Amino acid sequence: MSLLEVTDLKKYFPCQRSFIENLLTRTKNYVHAVDGVSFSIEKGQIFTLAGESGCGKTTTGKLILGLIPATSGSVTLDGVEVTKLRGEELRRMRRKMQLVYQDPYASLSPRMRVGESIAEPLTVHGIASGAESRRIAVEMLEKVGLFPGEEIFKLHPHQLSGGQRQRVAIARAIILKPEFIVADEPVSMIDVSLRASILELMLKLREEFSLTYLFITHDLAIAKYISDTIAIMYLGKIVEMGSKREVFNNPRHPYTKALLSAIPVPDPARKGSRIQLSGEIPNAINPPTGCRFHTRCSLASEECRFKEPVLVQLSRDHAVACCSP
Repeated sequence: MSLLEVTDLKKYFPCQRSFIENLLTRTKNYVHAVDGVSFSIEKGQIFTLAGESGCGKTTTGKLILGLIPATSGSVTLDGVEVTKLRGEELRRMRRKMQLVYQDPYASLSPRMRVGESIAEPLTVHGIASGAESRRIAVEMLEKVGLFPGEEIFKLHPHQLSGGQRQRVAIARAIILKPEFIVADEPVSMIDVSLRASILELMLKLREEFSLTYLFITHDLAIAKYISDTIAIMYLGKIVEMGSKREVFNNPRHPYTKALLSAIPVPDPARKGSRIQLSGEIPNAINPPTGCRFHTRCSLASEECRFKEPVLVQLSRDHAVACCSP
């Protein structure tokens, strides 16, 4: 059963221009940040969006949560179309969907004690206040591995380590007991030695609170560890999508193969064949015609230059958008 349905989601950001440029031309330019993304996430699943920086992963997550308005397309969470919600309706819907930011230090107010930051959603949504909200916040601190909860409650973010701050951010996200969480690069700002413990915590909380995750990362090694399903994004579009097993064992898109070849192998005797991509990511204001990857693909044919590929289902749990997969 699908908890989340994303259909042809698009987000075009208008480019800012000078006063003189506005006088000289009426043509508007747009950054094609997300350009026709569609996927679904089953209840209890961890769905990963992976790709290079700037491919549209974070923007997709914000669109799903209603943090920024979509240019077109729809997002349906638990039967409710989020893209049509406004005001109080959207605020009530936020109890079901939460966000874990990439940088926990930036997402926590330096003026507020850790416990106050965690308890604030309870007050905003009228669930608890005063001593009751404090009790729930302390309990949640200990659920994410921060002991003793009463002492951690009194601290400010700068008094915690990076790993502890991210645990606080996770506690704040789950205190409302949401159904769906967008985790935007939740371990990229944490020491490598602590990443596995945070990922294990997220897996444990998924079981305890029946959570569904949209996990955003540029690191396919992390995606392999935590994901059920993986979608590879490039320049605003999904180019390959499938189960973890299919994407890692049978990659079909040249971009996916290049990303997988960049994963370090912890074996000095094993010689990997790194696929080097030529050139830079094209400008998202004027994306290439046809396949957006053809400017960097060594296998590109003439057809790739003018024909835009669509996601084609290769098997029940594997799809690819490539002219010749």
